[in-house]
Amino acid sequence: MTPALELQDLRKSFGKTQIIRGISLTIAAGERHAVIGPNGAGKSTLFNLISGRFAPSAGRVLLKGCDITGRKPYEINRLGLSRSFQITNIFHRLTVFENLRCAVLWSLGYRYAFWRNLNRLADAEDRAEQVLARIGLRRRRKTLAGLLTYAEQRALEIGITIAGGADTILLDEPTAGMSRSETANAVSLIREVTAGKTLVMVEHDMSVVFNLADCISVVVYGEVIASGPPAQIRGDARVKEAYLGTAAEAI
Repeated sequence: MTPALELQDLRKSFGKTQIIRGISLTIAAGERHAVIGPNGAGKSTLFNLISGRFAPSAGRVLLKGCDITGRKPYEINRLGLSRSFQITNIFHRLTVFENLRCAVLWSLGYRYAFWRNLNRLADAEDRAEQVLARIGLRRRRKTLAGLLTYAEQRALEIGITIAGGADTILLDEPTAGMSRSETANAVSLIREVTAGKTLVMVEHDMSVVFNLADCISVVVYGEVIASGPPAQIRGDARVKEAYLGTAAEAI
């Protein structure tokens, strides 16, 4: 079976500074894959390379066997990959429902047309309502997104990420800044809305990582030092020394 995502000797430098130093990964379709590592390891840069925000200095990115290296983010999105951001990225002056409706339009075949009345697009309305229910924000339907709580905004961003129907989802620190109860709710939401999809996430909360991930890759100084199932990563001496430390024992 063709992998959902394949990174081939991916590299990125900014001037003389090497950030990504030859990362190769193969992520199977339907897999939940976590990328972990210390701050500054290059995890968000890696996401930016995969999603087209940055062009790599060398190497290739394949999405379902298609070479997407250096393509524009919107082109990659239309091929079936969607991502969230470490800093919440929503339309604060639109309602929750309007945010989701914007996210579904392209996947339903609607292109830019300033004269079109969005309220008359029944299929877009229905799809947005379905996502609204899945992320648990139906009662906040008419609320401006900027007035949501932090956890609700993160839930909305996850909703926007999945609304277009992408089958490969990248989530960048989806539970950062949440309380324990908010994190538990976010994990349940992520598990539910990514069922049957390929999930790649950057996450610092090890309880979230070991709860959700089928496979974990550890990035240190722009290189993958270990990759495998959670039990293997938990017991890897190099990973403990470089990143997990004694935290692995408590999970």
